[in-house]
Amino acid sequence: MLFLSLISCHTGIQPEAGKTVFRYNETAGITSLDPAFARNQANIWAVNHLYNGLVELDSTLNVKPAIAKSWEITESGLKYTFHLRSDIRFHKNEVFGEAGSRKLVANDVVYSLKRLANEKLASPGAWVLNQVRKVNTVPDIAAVDDSTLVIRLTKPFPPFLGMLSMQYCSVVPHEAVEYYGSEFRSHPVGTGPFKFAMWKEGVKLVLLKNPDYFEFENNIRLPFLDAVAVSFIIDKQSVFLEFIKGNLDFMSGLDASYKDELLTSSGRLSPAYSSKIQLITQPYLNTEYLGFIVDSASAAMKGSPLLKKEIRQAINYSFDRRRMIRYLRNGIGLPGLNGFIPAGLPGFGCEGYSYNPAKTRALLAQAGYPEGQGLPPITLSTNASYLDLCQFIQSQLGECGINLKIDVSPPATLRENIAQVRVPFFRGSWIADYPDAENYLSLFVASNKSPEGPNFFHYESAIFEKWYTQAMAISDMQQRAAIYKRMDSLAMQEAPVVILFYDQVLRFTRKNIAGLGSNPLNLLNLKRVKKIQDEPF
Repeated sequence: MLFLSLISCHTGIQPEAGKTVFRYNETAGITSLDPAFARNQANIWAVNHLYNGLVELDSTLNVKPAIAKSWEITESGLKYTFHLRSDIRFHKNEVFGEAGSRKLVANDVVYSLKRLANEKLASPGAWVLNQVRKVNTVPDIAAVDDSTLVIRLTKPFPPFLGMLSMQYCSVVPHEAVEYYGSEFRSHPVGTGPFKFAMWKEGVKLVLLKNPDYFEFENNIRLPFLDAVAVSFIIDKQSVFLEFIKGNLDFMSGLDASYKDELLTSSGRLSPAYSSKIQLITQPYLNTEYLGFIVDSASAAMKGSPLLKKEIRQAINYSFDRRRMIRYLRNGIGLPGLNGFIPAGLPGFGCEGYSYNPAKTRALLAQAGYPEGQGLPPITLSTNASYLDLCQFIQSQLGECGINLKIDVSPPATLRENIAQVRVPFFRGSWIADYPDAENYLSLFVASNKSPEGPNFFHYESAIFEKWYTQAMAISDMQQRAAIYKRMDSLAMQEAPVVILFYDQVLRFTRKNIAGLGSNPLNLLNLKRVKKIQDEPF
C-alpha cells in the first residue's frame, strides 16, 4: 500500500496510516545513484540519503564523525588515522546471501576509496585523492584492523579532511559493486538513513527508512521519516504549482517564472503564502561570475581586446551589482563587491569592484579606446537562465561605450565550450565542493588549467603560486586565511573574473515539515526531518 501511494502521487491515494513521506522534485534529473558519480546537486542529494562517508559536515561546516568516530593527524600533516564505529551495517540486500546484510569494516573504506581512484571507473571525483601518496600507482590507504584505517599524503594539505566529507567518498560494499556491475548505478547499497526501493528514471525515485541505521537522537533511531519520494518534473512553473497545491513538501532555489509570486521585492516570503509555507535562507557557498580567458596563446583570444587588463577592469567597474540584485533577484544574494571567495569562508573580504562609470571610461582611454571608440564588439556566452542578468549588464556597459553582444547556448554546450577554452568571455558559477577557500583559489592555479582542471581562465601568476604553496604548509586556519585573502586580492587586481554575486540558499517547505534546516553547501539532509502530519497526495 505504501509503495502504491508513493508511486501514484497524484491519484489521491493516502499513504498507509501513520506513515510519513517526504516529497520533492528534481528538475535536472538524476543520472546515477553510485556515489563515485555524485557530480551534480541532484545526484549528490540522492546519494546523501543512501550512504555515509568517514566524516560529515554539520550545518556550520565543521567536520564531524560519521563512519569514523575519531581520528588523528600527525604533526607533519602526512598521516591520517581513523577509528571506525563497530555498529554500522549495510542495507539488507540479496548480494549478502542468506545473511541479508553484514557489518561495515575498515576494508570497505579502503575498497571504496581505491575504487574511486581507479582509472577504469573514470569517476569525476577521482581528483579528491590527488593528495594521497601512491604506492605502485595505488593510493596508500590501508586497514590496520577491522576498525582502524590509515591514509598517507604526499605533502601536507589542510583541506583534505573536509574533502573526505564529499559524497564521492561514500562507502560501498564490494559485493554489490561486483554483483551489479555497471547496474550498480541503479541498485545502490549503502549504510545511509534511507535504503533503495525503486527508481523509474525520469518518473519517480522511492527510498524507504533504513530500520537498522546507526544514529540516534534523544534515544530514538534516525531517520524520523518513513520514506522519500522524488519526482522529475522538468518545467519549473509546474513544480511551483505542485508545491503550492501541497503535492510537494519542499522546493529549492529561485526561478524567474515564480520569483515575483513567492517573494516580495525585498526578498521576503509573500504574505499570501505565509500561512502555508515557510522560507529558510542563508548564505550559500556559490560565487556567480563572468570569466575571461587571459592566455594570449589561446586560439580564441587572437587579437582580443580582453587580453588587456584595463579592459577587463573597465568591465568590472561598469555595472551596478546592488541594483542588479535588488531588481532582478528580489534582493536574494550579496552583490559581488569583494573577491572570488564567497561570504562564509575564512579569507573572504578582499577589495573587489563597485559601480564606477568614471573609472570605466578612464580605463578605456588608458587602453586606447576613449569613450569606447574603436573597441570591437565583445561577446558574452551564457545560457537562458542568466539571460536577464546578462542583458542588464549589456545595457550598463553600453552606457559606458562598450558594445556587448550576448550568445545564448544550452547549458551542456556552454560547459563544454568553457572547458575546451573556446569562448573568450563567459558566465559561470562555482559551488564549493568542500569548506575551504582553497577550493575557490584552485581555479587560479596554473596546474589546474582546463580541460584537465577548473582553471577555465588559464590564469597564471608566479606570486600566486608561491603564496598557494605557503598556505598549504600552514595548518592554522587563521594564518592560512590571511594568505588566502592576499591571493584573492591579487586575482582581483589581474581581473580574470567579474564577480556578479554570492548566492543564498533558498528553501521553501510546507508548514508541517520540521527539522529541515539549511547549510552553506545547500546539501539536503533528511535524517532529522519530521513530517508532523501527512496530507493527501
